[in-house]
Amino acid sequence: MRPSILIVDDDDIMRETLSEVLKKNGYEVYTDGSGSAALLTIKKHIIDLILLDMRLPDLDGLEVLKRIKEFDTDILVIIMTAYSDVQTAVSAMKLGAHHYINKPFELEELKLLIEKSLETQSLINEVRRLHRQQREEGQNTHLYGVSPQIQYVRELIGMISKTNKTSVLIQGESGTGKELAANAIHYNSKRANRPFMKINCSAIPDTLLESELFGYEKGAFTDAKTTKKGLFELADGGTLFLDEIGDMKPYLQSKILRVIENQSFMRIGGEREIKVDVRIIAATNRDLESLVREGVFRKDLYYRLKVMVVEMPPLRNRPEDILLLSNLFIEENNKEYGKKIKGLTEEARKLLVQYHWPGNVRELKNVIERAMILTDQEYISPKFLPFEIRQDERDKNIESKDYKNHDFEVVPLDEMEKLYIANVLKKLEWNKSKASKILGISRATLRAKIKKYGLEDYN
Repeated sequence: MRPSILIVDDDDIMRETLSEVLKKNGYEVYTDGSGSAALLTIKKHIIDLILLDMRLPDLDGLEVLKRIKEFDTDILVIIMTAYSDVQTAVSAMKLGAHHYINKPFELEELKLLIEKSLETQSLINEVRRLHRQQREEGQNTHLYGVSPQIQYVRELIGMISKTNKTSVLIQGESGTGKELAANAIHYNSKRANRPFMKINCSAIPDTLLESELFGYEKGAFTDAKTTKKGLFELADGGTLFLDEIGDMKPYLQSKILRVIENQSFMRIGGEREIKVDVRIIAATNRDLESLVREGVFRKDLYYRLKVMVVEMPPLRNRPEDILLLSNLFIEENNKEYGKKIKGLTEEARKLLVQYHWPGNVRELKNVIERAMILTDQEYISPKFLPFEIRQDERDKNIESKDYKNHDFEVVPLDEMEKLYIANVLKKLEWNKSKASKILGISRATLRAKIKKYGLEDYN
């Protein structure tokens, strides 16, 4: 989306000139000749930056600035003032102006100031977003369970958290809670009040992953319009969590190793070393030792990472935790969906404990959420559990019943799917994000099926 700029100046020629120049540079431009008009514009449109002249026909420029900041503190304001009126510019900066420029000015000087101001604001917004995300995610740092395996993990994390720079490698199958363990390490350490940056190394293309980690200088490549800080820089003083590091390409592994060893790096296209103080926590569901033998993971990086190793146990190896976690998820979903489900029936409890849980805790969480949405009873019974969990029960029923002469209504598969999707959407009050999650399909696929079956009419 193009940045939007509002020019506030009572000089018609100045407004038109600046508007033409900025539009050619790709900005969305609005213009006003008075302070009162400008205040109306910011209420009607999303404005990123305002060029505000101090001498306006109706309101004092400082008063306009004050009202802008009362409405939205995040709007950048650059004051345009006469060279002799420096004191006004200083007063404006105290009221929250981002910068000022003296008239007359060179257009190139103004363009550079606008570019730098928007770049700074973009970085500030990104850091705010990441810190907000960290605070939300940081609330969830407890590893629940009574099994000896999970108790050992908690004790180990407690010891690791007391260290400051030691690298940590968290290993385990998908869904065992590796990210939760990383949260616990960071938020129980001395770095808890510093940034906690996270990235999934398998979810991002290699070229993009490098720029996300190390950042880049303006002009480093075709699309590098501005300078960008990478996660190592943003995590300075805190922790960087590299999830699924086993999928990282060797040339990036060597760069990670260098940061661990020297606590410094260069942005892409950069010429100067940037020093950082960052703790590395890496996680993988792959066997890194095997990858080292195969030559696809650097041996030196492997040993640098595994200073401390946390092995997350699979859920099937801690059956005593299955029902405890199930009850916790039921409590969470009761709050989320405003329900009063009391628990699981005895048959459902037995099925959950017997199931092998290839998706581990994440799969259990999703199964409980799905069942909570579908059930309208006080207890979750087997019929609300997924087919694969009920498979054993189904096999027994087939053995005990004669289906050869059993009469049942034959319904086309499409009709069954339409009915099922319609019921799920109805129960979720047409929340498509939650529905797609429960159905195990993407939002795009769900939209296509809604259109295919004409379900819009049911909304």
